[in-house]
Amino acid sequence: MRTPWLLTLVVMTPLAAPADVLIGSWNIKHLGWQNDKAFPEVAHVANHFDLLAIQELMDTSALARLEQEVEALSGEAWSSMASHELGHSSYTEHYAFLWRESEVAYADSAVVFLDHGDIFSREPYAARFRDVETGDLFTTATVHVVYGDSVGDRLPEIEALADYWQWLEEIASGTPRLLLGDFNLAPDHDGWAPLRALGAQPAITEGRSTLSTTAGEYANLYDNLWYEAGRLEVSDRGILRFPELLALNHFEARDHISDHLPVYLGINGARLAPEHADGGGVTVDTITPDCIDLNTDTPSRLDDLPHVGPARAEAIVEGRPWTAASDLTAINGIGGGRLDDIRDSGLLCGG
Repeated sequence: MRTPWLLTLVVMTPLAAPADVLIGSWNIKHLGWQNDKAFPEVAHVANHFDLLAIQELMDTSALARLEQEVEALSGEAWSSMASHELGHSSYTEHYAFLWRESEVAYADSAVVFLDHGDIFSREPYAARFRDVETGDLFTTATVHVVYGDSVGDRLPEIEALADYWQWLEEIASGTPRLLLGDFNLAPDHDGWAPLRALGAQPAITEGRSTLSTTAGEYANLYDNLWYEAGRLEVSDRGILRFPELLALNHFEARDHISDHLPVYLGINGARLAPEHADGGGVTVDTITPDCIDLNTDTPSRLDDLPHVGPARAEAIVEGRPWTAASDLTAINGIGGGRLDDIRDSGLLCGG
């Protein structure tokens, strides 16, 4: 018998235009264990995305069930695939991808990283996908960094992600790369310096993505999507607070759904339009790109800065990462006066 707090769900498909793709990442706490997981509600959350990377899949039969649930809910065809069991101890899990066939298609190169250094407890899993509308390819990888007893236990895997990022370029074959997952580390930690030095940027820099044990409170920003600055047209990004989406308290949410919130990235104009299960609105931690970020925005967005045309926009992308706006004087044609105009425009993130 269903527990009384579960809700009657409505069919809801994200608002999208041609070529729009919403990419999500979600640690669905022990999906597949005998833990009274509320599959219809999990499907309602998953249906917000066109492609979802999943961590903590414990049994692949649970992925098949989730695919069936989201197809019944959305009225659309979905596909999924999972890695083999990964883990160095008695605790193992799978990674998975779940996608809406009308928006995304699997292309090739599904592979688990061959970790010759034996650094990762659960090696990253990647695959190349295609935007159905445009035919554009992109490579998506997912990982669940070990939690351990302290931050120090996590840093070796975080640092090894820089090597993985470079290896990923081999299977990406020149397509944009995204690294999604539960990293168990905030994006502003110094441990990310090697990955940042390679041009990768976190999509989520504000908010929190884990559920506190205290009702209504959220704890850490551990979940994220890292991507290549300047390679994707990012239109939306944020954290989906599903307890509000499903009208659950945190005890119910943690017990029957997950202790992590999904994080997402919209590309090519895609934006998330979340609704309550009963059809109402819901609050989302979104990061609206009102200001222009030297390290993450596209050349077309950088072109909006004073004195920055297409050529200088490309020079900014090539010069990444930038630590301060004052460094822009290294670009030919931007002197002190033009730098002042850029700062005074109010368009630059951080002034």
